[in-house]
Amino acid sequence: MDKIVIRGAREHNLKNIDVTIPRDKMVVVTGLSGSGKSSLVFDTIYAEGQRRYVESLSSYARQFLGLMEKPDVDQIEGLSPAISIDQKSSTRNPRSTVGTVTEVYDYLRLLFARIGHPHCPLCGREISRQTNEQIVEQIMHLPEKTKLMILAPIIKSKKGVHKYVFDGLKKAGYQRVRIDGTIYDIDDNPVLDKNKKHDIDAVIDRILINKENQKRLSESVEQALNLGEGLAIVYNVDKKEEQIFSQNFACPECGINLPEISPRSFSFNSPYGACPACTGLGTKLEIDPELVVPNQGLTIAEGAIRPWARTTAKMGWYTQILVEVGKKYGFSSDVPYLDLPKKAREIVMYGTGEETFQVPMGFRTYETTYEGVVANLERRYRETDSDYVRKEIEKYMTEAKCHVCHGTRLKPEFAAVTITNTTIVDIVNMPIDKCKEFFDKLELPEKEAKIARQILKEVKERLGFLLNVGLAYLTLDRTASTLSGGEAQRIRLATQIGSSLMGVLYILDEPSIGLHQRDNAKLINTLKKLRNLGNTVIVVEHDAETMEEADWLIDVGPGAGEHGGHIIAEGTPEQVRNNKKSLTGQYLSGQKDVDCPLKRRQGTGESIEIVGAAENNLKNVNVKIPLGKMVIVTGVSGSGKSSLINDTLAKKLANVYHRAQNTPGKHKDITGLKNLDKVIDIDQSPIGRTPRSNPATYTGVFTDIRELFAATPEAKMRGYKAGRFSFNVKGGRCEACHGEGILKIEMHFLPDVYVTCEDCKGKRYNKEALEIHYKGKTISDVLNMTVEEAYEFFANIPSIKVKLQTLLEV
Repeated sequence: MDKIVIRGAREHNLKNIDVTIPRDKMVVVTGLSGSGKSSLVFDTIYAEGQRRYVESLSSYARQFLGLMEKPDVDQIEGLSPAISIDQKSSTRNPRSTVGTVTEVYDYLRLLFARIGHPHCPLCGREISRQTNEQIVEQIMHLPEKTKLMILAPIIKSKKGVHKYVFDGLKKAGYQRVRIDGTIYDIDDNPVLDKNKKHDIDAVIDRILINKENQKRLSESVEQALNLGEGLAIVYNVDKKEEQIFSQNFACPECGINLPEISPRSFSFNSPYGACPACTGLGTKLEIDPELVVPNQGLTIAEGAIRPWARTTAKMGWYTQILVEVGKKYGFSSDVPYLDLPKKAREIVMYGTGEETFQVPMGFRTYETTYEGVVANLERRYRETDSDYVRKEIEKYMTEAKCHVCHGTRLKPEFAAVTITNTTIVDIVNMPIDKCKEFFDKLELPEKEAKIARQILKEVKERLGFLLNVGLAYLTLDRTASTLSGGEAQRIRLATQIGSSLMGVLYILDEPSIGLHQRDNAKLINTLKKLRNLGNTVIVVEHDAETMEEADWLIDVGPGAGEHGGHIIAEGTPEQVRNNKKSLTGQYLSGQKDVDCPLKRRQGTGESIEIVGAAENNLKNVNVKIPLGKMVIVTGVSGSGKSSLINDTLAKKLANVYHRAQNTPGKHKDITGLKNLDKVIDIDQSPIGRTPRSNPATYTGVFTDIRELFAATPEAKMRGYKAGRFSFNVKGGRCEACHGEGILKIEMHFLPDVYVTCEDCKGKRYNKEALEIHYKGKTISDVLNMTVEEAYEFFANIPSIKVKLQTLLEV
């Protein structure tokens, strides 16, 4: 069957519509906001496709996947298993990155495990592992009759007389040792300075290079490796040079041993590879001295140290300790914190080590050390079992880069493994376009190239898909939770192309949102590539360029809500363009256009100025933002818009006006904040995740409506207050369903079933609350009204009308 046929679709505002969609094509569904596009595409086509697929699985599998509710539709034919790629951020897990989501990082882990070159994390020296045979073969390449000395390293840079070492070697039958570069006979009982560091090597053999001595050389090297715990030293007597060979991944200089390298060694989600200090997160919560002393004009005695404010009041314990510390180090607790010497502030914050102080309390004197505010809070945070205490201390903490791994997330020994002098950390920190360029130009030795061929093919393909959807600016170590909805959607799109599935129905929700026009063509080509694999691609979209490139265009309308739900036009873009009934067609053909105002707003004349913004890719930017105007910040994807506004300005404003504890992006100064009274950040996160939240409760209009019902004569006579008309509290709500209107019946191995509450018939309220009427309508009737109907109904109530008018206007 080459078509998807939908008959009698009535989900939400759809008016019993019939529509035919060609298979294996790129289909764009467009129309006014609220016209029914999502009801058709997501709530009907996707819901039924997903439901049928899940129903075909075993009951055991279904309990984990869940089953979508059957949409209100008569019949759908020709449906494939459906995959929805929406704009919700894929995860809030701080361990999830662009690299892990796209599986590029999985291939990088495999690549570095197979052909990576380990290096010492301390001295940077390359560490190689060789068998006894490989070491002997390498030595035999030296010129014939070369004089060699084979040694086994025993002690490396350790203080002491090391008599037990000499006694052990003597009992084992060894005659000579090399101490700090000089050969000694063990029988001479060498005496060492116990206060100096020494190097001690056992002399295993002295040998000339020739074919006759190869077997002897092999035995000597093996003996040296056994005695030196995997290390052997070959000293060239003629050239006075030595070479260290290792049977293990071990640094002969620093004595560091590396474990066996495998793909899990490079996983920051595995205890084998993750930095133990930050458990693979790359960041740690640390006490911020600025949050500890928010008002530096106060004295310590007045409570300048916020977390100790209660205990430092009057003559508390911490006050008494600081008084004694101050006596010793020459500062007073009655001087404003700002005026204390720098050394004194450091002592207050970081303590005095093991030094003890005599602290009088009451009639006794106690001996104690002073650990400092920072160490005190960190210890209490680490030791407490109380969630309350933990949350209180977190008020004085900020997220900072891990000091052990420096944000790489990995153990230092694995972060030092290289391929052509480039570490896995270097690669994931590159923008994706630079990363692709690196692998395109990568030249490997023949053996390594053969091992890496298939891995590199997968890496380059996936990086190419990310480039094609306009994500060249992202890095592979970017945390997935920081991606915008559009970025997360395009990453999932690239991942789907990488999976190379065929015969699937893909459904996308406005993938062009947030994408600069420069990158739009790449996105459209990616959608076509997904189609060319043998899939049907349905896109809900308003972008004109995407509509023009569609194989089939469907216009839903003519209006929003109850005025929509009809198929106004369908066909090729050319056919829709020529359809006079289609509002979309009129805009595509140029008959209608978006009007721009000829006169611009003057503004207040004031402004906010950001000075020296340098977060992420911002290059010390200075920008002035006029107030009282609508200001647009634009630029290609990844140019630094979000870094400037969201990460720098918005976080600074939240700290100033909402007492937030954000860390704003790097900048020198932000001036003009005094010109603002209030700041509201409207982001793309959902407004509510509970079934009790609805537009009436979120906008606050429901409070006015409840007060209006409570003011009716019947409600006053019964003594009902506004709370009686809330479905969230006892009193007026239906107690059978707790005000939800539906009951959930758990089916265990089958999907849960939701049924209408029999007591309230889905109205959420009990009989008494529903007996109160305003203009003939109950509180339940009002909640079931559309915004448009409610606006007309409450036209004479200004407090309700103004809020509903705002909803109508947007």
